[in-house]
Amino acid sequence: MLRMPSQIELYEEMSLLSSRMVAAARASAWDSLKELEQRIAGLRSRLPTVVDDSNVPATDLARKHSLIQRILDDDAEVRRHTEPWMEQLCQLLSDSARRRDILKAYAASVGRCSPESRSP
Repeated sequence: MLRMPSQIELYEEMSLLSSRMVAAARASAWDSLKELEQRIAGLRSRLPTVVDDSNVPATDLARKHSLIQRILDDDAEVRRHTEPWMEQLCQLLSDSARRRDILKAYAASVGRCSPESRSP
């Protein structure tokens, strides 16, 4: 029979994956980063939504807190690497959309001024 991983084990696995996400972000390995994020999301979905830590030993609570803090620190590091790239991508897409709009407007105005569109 398969044993369900404990909350601490899920956080430990998430922490390992988040540190790999940092390495992927530093290397601009976006496909790997995406795959790791999806794996973390899968683990996160297995965490209970309501937790009663009242009977959890203090050492386990401290470990849980430490793992969560490490995951948050890794997330901040990943964002430091991905946000500039996302800004560049947004700028590129914006420039492309602007160029497309200008070309459409130009094509429409050229069509109005073309010899075929003039009245005899």
